[in-house]
Amino acid sequence: MNWWENVKIALQSVRANLLRSILTMLIIAFGIMALVGILTAIDAAIYSLNDNLSELGANAFQIRPAREDGPRGNRGGRRIKQGAEISYRQAMAFKDRFTFPSKVSMSFIGTSLATVNYREEQTNPNVPVKGIDEYFLSINGYDLLLGRGFSETELESGTPRALIGMDIVDALFDEIPERALNQTITVDNIRLKVIGILASKGASQGASEDRIVMAPLTLVKRYYGTQKTNFDLVVAVRTAEDMEPASGMATGLFRNIRRLRIGQADDFSIRQSDSLLKIIRENTANLQLAAAAIGWITLLGAAIGLMNIMLVSVTERTKEIGISKAVGATRRTVLMQFLTEAVVICQLGGLLGVFFGIIIGNMVAIFLEGNFLIPWMWILTGILTCFFVGILSGLYPALKASRLDPIESLRYE
Repeated sequence: MNWWENVKIALQSVRANLLRSILTMLIIAFGIMALVGILTAIDAAIYSLNDNLSELGANAFQIRPAREDGPRGNRGGRRIKQGAEISYRQAMAFKDRFTFPSKVSMSFIGTSLATVNYREEQTNPNVPVKGIDEYFLSINGYDLLLGRGFSETELESGTPRALIGMDIVDALFDEIPERALNQTITVDNIRLKVIGILASKGASQGASEDRIVMAPLTLVKRYYGTQKTNFDLVVAVRTAEDMEPASGMATGLFRNIRRLRIGQADDFSIRQSDSLLKIIRENTANLQLAAAAIGWITLLGAAIGLMNIMLVSVTERTKEIGISKAVGATRRTVLMQFLTEAVVICQLGGLLGVFFGIIIGNMVAIFLEGNFLIPWMWILTGILTCFFVGILSGLYPALKASRLDPIESLRYE
């Protein structure tokens, strides 16, 4: 008797005892649903956090000059040389030559003490003016409330265009963003046309991120750049796993651009911003283990229930087993028949549990505004778990059935 015939006999037995089989499958389904559902929900939460934090620069690192830092500015009585500013030439060379799959943004603060005017209205002289490139907004999590960003032509030619934060709108345009769009403002005697309004980001480290004027990098460099201007370099990679190889490649390239000799210490530092995501991943790993333990405990109860059902089935079908042996069925044939039946019931319950587990897990993804997730690893884990539960639960009843004496079985009533 081949395995497919055993499966067909097992399905016939399931149909013959439909209610009992359904109840057993539901117990298994709930265990797998708990296992797959919770693990899928955790994965969905991690991916959602990863996406959200990526928008805020979580998968990014910044290259900046080395700075003296208190007592660490001296080592062995020798003063550590402070790194030179990152020049426009060095920043452009890095941006052009960095080949790792990523986005590289250049920017710099032209001034933090600008006054912005519109007709008779005027802000306090404490507005930062920032020069940005095409990737700055996306890497740093800025969204446009109205209008558009800078075009490639505007960025290259330094066209007098501006993006302004909501604090500027509140001060000059009576808190009405629509009024600001396409108007011309004056920033330290520089006339700029407003083409976009930045969505509010609130305050960070005690300072408002909405009190800002952004303009093309080349324009801000023209008016505010000096020989000592430091340009900020930020590299955003696709995933957190790319951070280490990308930062290593960036270090080697920037050493070359800065013309540092072998053995000479770096005069720049790379600051990563993915520490929060690392903490989340470490904590959720423990949560995944706890969720798996909950699912396996439920499956343990299901396994005990399935073993009990199979023992009852062996007792009810004692005469059938005797007839099978009388016509030539071997112990191995009877063993495989009952073992297959246990595995089939487990797999049917497991498939049902996987289906509902994916739905429940993705309800969390939808709630977090994430993408629909098909957790192939957890699906495979659930199916393999059901297979082993079926083997363990059905082994003893199957062995009992295979050892029945055919003469005694035929006499059984």
